Parts: sequence; C-alpha cells; structure tokens
Amino acid sequence: MSRPLLYLDVDGPLNPYAAKPQRRPAGYLTIRVPVERESLSSRRRPLRVWLNPDHGPALLGLGYELCWATTWMDEANRWIGPRLGLPVLPFVDFGEVLFRERPDGVHWKTGPLVDHAGGRPFAWVDDEQSGLDGTYVARHHRGPGLLHHVDPRVGLREDDFRVLGEFARSGRS
Repeated sequence: MSRPLLYLDVDGPLNPYAAKPQRRPAGYLTIRVPVERESLSSRRRPLRVWLNPDHGPALLGLGYELCWATTWMDEANRWIGPRLGLPVLPFVDFGEVLFRERPDGVHWKTGPLVDHAGGRPFAWVDDEQSGLDGTYVARHHRGPGLLHHVDPRVGLREDDFRVLGEFARSGRS
C-alpha cells in the first residue's frame, strides 16, 4: 500500500507568522522573501518568514508522501523547502479557487485537497480549518483523513509530529 499524503501549509504550521513580531521563536531562522507590494510608491518589501530547519528531517521521517497545500504553491519549492532540507515536492494547484470563499463556510482548500487525494489516506496541517472542513472530508473522502490544526503563534511542535506519525502508521495498516 502507498504511503498516506501529508498536505503542508506554510504560513502557520511551518512559519509561525502570528508569533510576536520582535521575538523569533527559539530554533527558527529568518528568511526574507522578495514580494511586490501594492503601494503608491511601488517599492518592494521583503516578507519575513521564520522556519525551523529541524522540521524538514522530522517531516521526512513521518512516513508520508509530502505535498504542498499552500498559497505559495510551487514557490514553496524555491523559498521554503531548501531551507528545511526538503526535496522538490508536488503541490496542489488551487488555480481558480484560490481565496474564493464558499457559501457553505468550508475552507476553499478543502474540496481541492479531497479531489487531489483521490481516496488515499491523508493528513492536512493548516491553521485555518474548522469543523465544517472535517464534516466535508468525512462526507466526500473515501479514505481516512486527518485535519490537524496548528496554532500560527507557535507552528509545528513535538506533539503535532507525534499525532501525525500515529496517523501515518494507522493509515498504512
């Protein structure tokens, strides 16, 4: 049986963007990603991203097939993966649904992730899931699914890796 999928959001789980801006969390490094900002002066301001290099090996050791599930899409392979020691990963192309609110309150990522999984067991780490997303997955996904919320003030922690590892082992049995 193939390994379960692990859908990775960047901002929140890997980049604890909601932490106090002047206090980089212990174990994290800072990278600056150039971003064109809309402003009257049209000047460029880099985006501050905090990443923990220990997360890459920990994610690779969980027993999943990793896949980006982030608004960064393929840019995560350029800016995030190399800093974590991750290989180039596939990504979910959210295309036209990117940021498009649904009338039923389900997160705009949820449907595309269920479609992408195609019935394979999957875990999804994100900071924007709700009970509506869990209900949607339970009704529309043929295999096991774990929606794992990560606090965007702290990012992935030891307990998160434990939960994800347990699900990966149960998803293969």
